[in-house]
Amino acid sequence: MLLSVVATPIGNLKDISLRAKEVLTQATLIVAEDTRTTGQLLKLLTLEARPKEFVSSHAQSTNTALTKAIERCSKHEYIALVTDAGTPAISDPGSVFVNAFRSSYPQAIVVPVPGPSALIAAVSVSGFSGNHVEFMGFVPHKKGRQTLFAAIAQKGHMVVLYESPHRILKTLEAFVEVLGERQMMVAREMTKMFEEYPRGTAKELFTYYYDHPEKVKGEFVIVLAPQHVTS
Repeated sequence: MLLSVVATPIGNLKDISLRAKEVLTQATLIVAEDTRTTGQLLKLLTLEARPKEFVSSHAQSTNTALTKAIERCSKHEYIALVTDAGTPAISDPGSVFVNAFRSSYPQAIVVPVPGPSALIAAVSVSGFSGNHVEFMGFVPHKKGRQTLFAAIAQKGHMVVLYESPHRILKTLEAFVEVLGERQMMVAREMTKMFEEYPRGTAKELFTYYYDHPEKVKGEFVIVLAPQHVTS
């Protein structure tokens, strides 16, 4: 039994790799975060494939649903795991599935099919250098945010966060109070038509998005420069 953890485009469909297309064509079972989204992706990619099964595994999946998804795998030798966009298991419920799969089928082979990742893509265009990069996933939206931001500000290395359009202004405003002149970059709608990568202080970026509310939409990745980087 083989499980391939397949990275899919975060926006531009041309970013799909030849190997990913091959795996998605040959797999007889595809485990997806949202089967409708993945089904649409396969249609857009015009992948010729033999009839295959789909099963869903996402953040809201119950233990029972996860167990059933794992059991479905027993009927297949070639399985592909995908998320809605990007690399599965990176700030994504795919990690829960992979762990359960490994526990249930210890003799199975699990391999990555590398490709698009919002984390790596954002860091690559930030211009910030440093060997230590800390990824903190999505910013929590419950109490304790201010304490978290203060703690992040004390980290001397590069820090990467994901944020939603609903909270990006609040997050940038919070960073204004703790980051001072420290540089940061906001990656918005990467690889898509309106992608942009403004860079500056938290105050400059907050002002930019506050003054351009039409841009407060889409997916955001925040990259904080190491402490020593200045404009």
